[in-house]
Amino acid sequence: MTNRQVLMLIAAFVILTLGSFIWFIATWDADKEQLIGYAPALIEGATV
Repeated sequence: MTNRQVLMLIAAFVILTLGSFIWFIATWDADKEQLIGYAPALIEGATV
C-alpha cells in the first residue's frame, strides 16, 4: 500500500468514528434513558 492509501484509510476511519459519535449525540433521548445513579445494583452473590 502506498502512503496515500494508508492516509485515506486512516481518514476514512476517523470520519466514520466521528460521524457515528455525532449521530449518537444527535439522536440521544435523555428522557428514554434511566440515570446511572438510580439504577439498582445487580451484584449477585454479594454479602452486604
